[in-house]
Amino acid sequence: MRRRLVLALGLLAVLVALGGCASPFGGGGPDDAQLNQNATYEWDTNATTTYDVGRGNFTGILGVENESYVELYQRSELGTDEPLDVASLRFRYPDNGTVVAPSNRSNFYVNATNSRLNVTLPQAGGQVAFTANRPNAKRFAIPMFIESSHSVEVVLPPQARVGVPLLSQVSPGGSTAKIPDGSDRMIVRWQSTDRGPIVTRYYLARDLLLFGGIGGVLALVGIGGALYYLRQIRVLERRREEIGLDVETETDEFDDDDPPPGMR
Repeated sequence: MRRRLVLALGLLAVLVALGGCASPFGGGGPDDAQLNQNATYEWDTNATTTYDVGRGNFTGILGVENESYVELYQRSELGTDEPLDVASLRFRYPDNGTVVAPSNRSNFYVNATNSRLNVTLPQAGGQVAFTANRPNAKRFAIPMFIESSHSVEVVLPPQARVGVPLLSQVSPGGSTAKIPDGSDRMIVRWQSTDRGPIVTRYYLARDLLLFGGIGGVLALVGIGGALYYLRQIRVLERRREEIGLDVETETDEFDDDDPPPGMR
């Protein structure tokens, strides 16, 4: 019996280890092919941190000053931290603008733990960029990877908008939102923030028209119902008048002001 129990526990430990759950180094992180996938990034951004949000993925460009590493992670559906599964990792040198991949520098690599993807950079200071998948939902949330106060921009997907209560949410406060001339993509910007996570829950422009149409139809239905109800009341009043239920008399047979019968 004891041997069976030990064998079962050993088999369970092997399965868990193969799944990357029991290892102190997590699941190992992205492989080299994933980290070195081709990608083109818009390095000349207007903020220290810029996220370009697509339908099923997003790109991040982080400006680092005195740090030679970055910890990347995300919140899971269970509310715990887990390593961010990134691809197309790149580093851009600030002095000459040279862009390198992990395969180009031996001192540019990642190490995954159970809760973090530790990215070691070729040097302290520069820009690091990556691509990651995201759920195809009208919400984008990500932690603050740089601790010092800095500017952050989130470029929403095409036709995505914020600004209408109940349909959208932006956190933390103090942000601005605008649509550049000639573009259909709204940019949410924090001029300076050190609080996270960054959260943008948005709606599509067509959703506003849809909700407006539904609201108009409901309003018409409500007005029609009220008019029908008033019409029915008028019909009942006329019927009462026709059968004499609303005929009023000056005195009542049981008027309390008259003395009881026999005492008049």
